[in-house]
Amino acid sequence: MKFQISREAFLQGVQKTLGVVEKKTTMPILSHVLVRAQDDRISIAATDREIGLVTSFAAEIEKPGEVMLSAKKLYEMVREIPGDTIQVESRENHQVSLLSQKSVYKMMGLPADDFPKIMEEEDIPMAPIAPGALREMIRKTFFAMSVDETRKNLNGVFFEAEAEGEICRVGMVATDGHRLSLAIEEIPKFLTLEKGVVIPRKGIMEIRKLVDTNPEDLRFGIRQGMCILKTSDTILKVSLVEAEYPDYRRILPKEKGSVILLKRDEFLQALRRMSVISSDRYSGVILELKEGRMIMTSTNPDVGEASDEMDVPYRDKEIRVGYNVHYLMEAVEVVDGESLEFEIGVGMKPSVVRQAGNDRYFCMIMPLKV
Repeated sequence: MKFQISREAFLQGVQKTLGVVEKKTTMPILSHVLVRAQDDRISIAATDREIGLVTSFAAEIEKPGEVMLSAKKLYEMVREIPGDTIQVESRENHQVSLLSQKSVYKMMGLPADDFPKIMEEEDIPMAPIAPGALREMIRKTFFAMSVDETRKNLNGVFFEAEAEGEICRVGMVATDGHRLSLAIEEIPKFLTLEKGVVIPRKGIMEIRKLVDTNPEDLRFGIRQGMCILKTSDTILKVSLVEAEYPDYRRILPKEKGSVILLKRDEFLQALRRMSVISSDRYSGVILELKEGRMIMTSTNPDVGEASDEMDVPYRDKEIRVGYNVHYLMEAVEVVDGESLEFEIGVGMKPSVVRQAGNDRYFCMIMPLKV
């Protein structure tokens, strides 16, 4: 194998694989990428057996071939080597050299035959989706995913799509048992699903990286336990979680709580001031609602105390309720617009943060005992 390629393109391709390859594994091939040169392009593939990614770039191919290389070391070499163009050559003993200007790197590779197979083309219906719509749904739900690896059905996001005439209502839901975030986008001529699917946390992270590159042509498909995204130069495949997601509709508040209209930035800044006092053991904030004002207090025996006050359009009975300050901050941070509605649940029922006048995003948060 021998080819020349733009250093920037090669670096970008290897960088895309770093989130997929396994960092700590007893199988060395899962920390490697497959580099293949053929038909005036080179492709770089990575997999951890649950997620697979293949990306390709134009290159001057002098001799086709393929080899497996350590993803981490290849990235470091390409990042540090000087020049705009790199010449890559592998020999029969799988030794690979990278040459640019007067700098040369040599590294040992592995035979390509041992690399797990990643199908690049499958008969799966694909539908176009705007990267911005997918990015927004992920942004507004990602923070609420469970980090508990033992709860696989919550360790990801629930994705559903229902047709409403010419428009498809697409939603993402995430919960860790203490809060629940839901984001909805309306997409023309998108696919519909008989039932929702669970996309795992690591898969969502890779999808987010892909849409952050702002691809002009992004296509999305789900079938046979697999979620696939395609751009003009990249294919990402994510194995779906084989577990039932809780019926989140059953826990949505049925009784209307006390609703306050708040200025997003003012509320967020006040919460940030309260969070200065928080620690791993103490992260609560108490909100007291009185006529025309909201008083916030936070007490941490290891650090100290904080208090703040906001003028609010509130004229109802006095309320005192506590929350995890970080949960509130994360829910408020993703709200678009200048105003938000904060609905305080009745008794110990969940409270809801939503954009004022917009039902396409909301986050439910369980209160703390105070």
